[in-house]
Amino acid sequence: MSKPKFAMYWAAACGGCEIAVLQIKEKILEVAENFDIVFWPVATDFKYKDVEAMADGEILLTLFNGAVRNSENEYMAHLLRQKSQVLVAFGACAAQGGIPGLANVSTAAEIKELVYIDNPSVQNPDRVFPVERFEVPEGELDLPHLYDTVRALDQVEDVDYYIPGCPPEGPQIWAVLETIIGILKNGGDLPPKGTVLGAGTKTCCDECSRVKKEKKITGFKKPWEVPWDPETCLLEQGIICMGPVTRDGCGGRCTSVGMPCRGCYGPPPGVTDQGAKMLSTLASIIDAESPEKIAEIAATVPDPLGTFYRFGLAKSMLRRAKV
Repeated sequence: MSKPKFAMYWAAACGGCEIAVLQIKEKILEVAENFDIVFWPVATDFKYKDVEAMADGEILLTLFNGAVRNSENEYMAHLLRQKSQVLVAFGACAAQGGIPGLANVSTAAEIKELVYIDNPSVQNPDRVFPVERFEVPEGELDLPHLYDTVRALDQVEDVDYYIPGCPPEGPQIWAVLETIIGILKNGGDLPPKGTVLGAGTKTCCDECSRVKKEKKITGFKKPWEVPWDPETCLLEQGIICMGPVTRDGCGGRCTSVGMPCRGCYGPPPGVTDQGAKMLSTLASIIDAESPEKIAEIAATVPDPLGTFYRFGLAKSMLRRAKV
C-alpha cells in the first residue's frame, strides 16, 4: 500500500517556516517514513505540473506557509486546496497575513516606485519597471501580478487548520505531525475543522514566568533602554509586550530572554482584532491625569502600526489603507 502524500509550499514568506520544520530534528525521518513527500519546492525539485497532474484530494496533508501576495500565490492556494484533503495555514503569514501584510498601507504601484525608483541603491533614470509579459525567441516569459492587497490563506481559500507562529516552534510542529501519524496508524478522528493546532486557548502572559503586579505606565521604552531585569513583567517596565493579547503555545521564549512578545501566535479565542485589543489594554494602564499627558505618553510608542499589527493587519478590522 502506498503511503499518504505530504506537501509543503511557501507563498509570500521569508522561508523561516520551511527551516522551522527541521526543528523536529531526527523526527523528520519519521515524516519521510510515514508520508510520501510529493511537493516541497524549497527542498526538492518538484514542479507545479507535478501537482497539476495529481487527482483531486490525492495529497493527504499540505502545509501552506506565506501570505497571498500575488497571482502565483493565489493560483497555488487554489491548486493545493483542490489536490489536498487537509490544507493547513502554517505560520503567521498564512494564518494572519504576517509581516507581508504590512504592505497593505500602500499600493502595489507605490511599492514598485519605492523599490525601482526611490531607492538609493538603484540607478534607474529611465524609470524602467518589470513587465508581467515579455516575448523572447524561446517563447513568452511571465511574472506574477503583484496585488494591492495582501491576504491570509483563508481569505482566498477554505482552510482546515491553523498552526501559528513566526515561525511555529519545533515541538508544536512535531505534536501536530505526530497526532496525524498516530491517526494514520491507529485510527481516530481529526480535530474539528478550524482548530488552531500546536497552541493553547489562553494568552502568552499565562505561560510567561515573569512576575506581574499592578501595571502603571508613564512612558514606553525599547528593551535596551531599561536595565536588565530577568523577573519583572516587561510591560510593567514600559516595554510594549503583546503577551496580553497573544495566544499561548510558544512557551514564552521571547519574554524569557528579555524580548517582548511580538504577537506572532495571533489573538487568543474571543479577540477579533489583536491590535485594537492591545490598544485597549494600554489605555487601561497608562498613568496620566490629563488628555495632554496621555497624548505625550502615546507619542513614545515606536512604529504603532508595526507594533500592534505586525502580524495581523490583513486579518484585522482595518484590513488595509484606503486606495
